[in-house]
Amino acid sequence: MRLIQRAIILCTLLCFLVNAASIPTQNRERVDGKSLIGRSTRRRAGFRKPKQGEGLPKYFHEPGGSELGNHYDSRFEHGIQDYADKKDTQLHMLRAYLTFFNENRMETWLAHGTLLGWWWNGKMLPWDWDIDTQVSGSTLAYMAEHHNFTHYDYVSNDDPPVKRTYLLDVNPAALERERGNGLNIIDARWIDTRNGLYIDITGLSETHPDDQPGVWSCKNYHRYHTTDLYPMRETMYEGVIAKVPYAYDRILTQEYKEKALVLTDYEGHRWDPAVKEWLKKTDAEIAEEEKEKKAKKKEKMARKRKEEEERKAKRKRKQAQLSEKEQQDKENEEKRAEARRLKEQQEKMKASNKKLNNEEGAVKEQTGSHTEEKKL
Repeated sequence: MRLIQRAIILCTLLCFLVNAASIPTQNRERVDGKSLIGRSTRRRAGFRKPKQGEGLPKYFHEPGGSELGNHYDSRFEHGIQDYADKKDTQLHMLRAYLTFFNENRMETWLAHGTLLGWWWNGKMLPWDWDIDTQVSGSTLAYMAEHHNFTHYDYVSNDDPPVKRTYLLDVNPAALERERGNGLNIIDARWIDTRNGLYIDITGLSETHPDDQPGVWSCKNYHRYHTTDLYPMRETMYEGVIAKVPYAYDRILTQEYKEKALVLTDYEGHRWDPAVKEWLKKTDAEIAEEEKEKKAKKKEKMARKRKEEEERKAKRKRKQAQLSEKEQQDKENEEKRAEARRLKEQQEKMKASNKKLNNEEGAVKEQTGSHTEEKKL
């Protein structure tokens, strides 16, 4: 089985190299003077045959350096976007992604925090840097064969229209449906070539159909039953036709608990039911909340100190009561010991007197016996 899997992976790598080399020259756009496809192809050409149990090396790379830095693809990243730019990038990136999949009749659906945003108001959570979608294993294989390295030119319906280019990049390890070494749990990405922000695409497959039929899982241990996913529900998300799993409510409560569906204040935003939007708090509001938090924290600490002092005083009183009781018990024990000692002495004296009396009686009897003999 392992030999077959390795053969499939090696064949896939060769196909990727051939496909990359056959891409028309006009599609090889450049960023910072470097060919995007050229850079991608060189990375694939650098793969070596993995040793047994090692797995493929990490394919997608992020610049890191901070939590936000982990949400960019290293090939296209030019620094962290501000709040407005990030929001604009994600909006059009998501619309372009859903449009592309709808145009090509490929099924995809919203997942994780992106699904949670849909539950609230059919939009992305404004503080979330992750956009997560899922596809079936068969769709993933179709993407790899027919649409890998696609550069999609997107034009919005806005006035003026927004024009951008996105790259669909499928991980060479996508056909390996087990977690492996854990370096390639993301199967594909839809990347904004302007700044490197991306949508994570993960495939779901029945990895153990013999002993776990109807259980779909990704490489990050998220598991779903067929009845959780299908039939898919068609809906709208950020103004574009989208799909969500059939049992979306159960999926969300299992992943985020019920609190995520009712909490209306989170990550510097508050839910406004009047407009059905998550509104970003102003700096003044955040500062006031921080002030209130500090005051509450101070009050809580003071209350804790008071409670601790009361507990100490209670323990001290209890110890004092115990000491007093112990002292009283000690005195009583001493009195009882003295009484026992006196009683023992009295018993000894009584026994001694009895013995003396017995001895005196015996002497008298002897003396009386001698007197009688003399008279005779």
